[in-house]
Amino acid sequence: MINPFTRNRKYLIIYLAVWTLIILIQTAILNYYQDINLLAAFSDAGVFNAILAVIGFNIWYVFRFNLKEQHNTFDLIINHLLTAAFVIGLWLGSGYFILVSIESDQTDYLNFLNASLPWRAIIGSFFYLVFTLLYYVSLYYEDLQQKMKIETRLNNLVKEAELNALKSQINPHFLFNSLNSISSLTMTDPEKAQEMVIKLSDFLRYSLSHNRSETTTLRKELENTERYLDIEKVRFGRRLKYISHISENCLEAPIPNMILQPLFENAIKHGVYNSTEEVLVELNCQRKSDHIEIRLQNDFDPEASRPKGEGIGLQNIRNRLQLIYQQSDLLETRMGKIEFEAILRIPIKLPNE
Repeated sequence: MINPFTRNRKYLIIYLAVWTLIILIQTAILNYYQDINLLAAFSDAGVFNAILAVIGFNIWYVFRFNLKEQHNTFDLIINHLLTAAFVIGLWLGSGYFILVSIESDQTDYLNFLNASLPWRAIIGSFFYLVFTLLYYVSLYYEDLQQKMKIETRLNNLVKEAELNALKSQINPHFLFNSLNSISSLTMTDPEKAQEMVIKLSDFLRYSLSHNRSETTTLRKELENTERYLDIEKVRFGRRLKYISHISENCLEAPIPNMILQPLFENAIKHGVYNSTEEVLVELNCQRKSDHIEIRLQNDFDPEASRPKGEGIGLQNIRNRLQLIYQQSDLLETRMGKIEFEAILRIPIKLPNE
């Protein structure tokens, strides 16, 4: 792990600035209150604080790779006491011998230096405690950030798995009916059967493809929807009539993959399937300020049995929209006397954009 003070250049500058300020303050105190000449006072403050700054900087690695891994409280305390004794001894010893060498001819200062060692040891203990608290807070923050990253990664994996599961729920009845229709066409209209096989293949290829962003453009989604409708028109013939009114500025808007097909499937299942007359399925799309509004309306026979509740397809749409956009009100359904309308509101931007 990178030392907290080198992780960000600003932190390193602040660290050096603090120690520079401490050196200047200590120099002034020694010169004014202890009556030590300015040069000796500056040497004392500079040497001791520079060594302490270097030790404090490097002691991070002792905390990170040794003391952090110890979970026994008693052992941790003992190790901290031993580390503190070693650090303070190293600090006082190295500083003492350097200053004795530099100020060997300053008898008054050397007397002060010898007398000051006890209170310097107390100051060193205080700084060790400060470094300990600072680094433990940093380690705690690092661990918290790491756990949050892991949790976010796991949530994304769960979200992706849920989305893939929802996308893969292709109605088996649609596949069976399509294959039965193709089987019949092979005898009566082989060319039509071949065309239908190609469209079914393209539809399945699009349905089973997994885009990492889980989005496509409305233009591509409509192309796939038209493949689906072409296949269904073979089954229902004139009973299925489809018209669309799509604003040009809607076509490149991003929408989730396979979000429209369940709406059309629902319209056909509860409108066309139960009717002997022509049923109109109408699609409209308008672009609003921050979303596109897609309306799919279909007629239905009021005398036919109405479905109870909401189908799996519509519920899957709600679940996918909730997972992708963190909103639960993006799909609205309205039941009239002879028509059913689904209103889909797709935000232009994803929540993290």
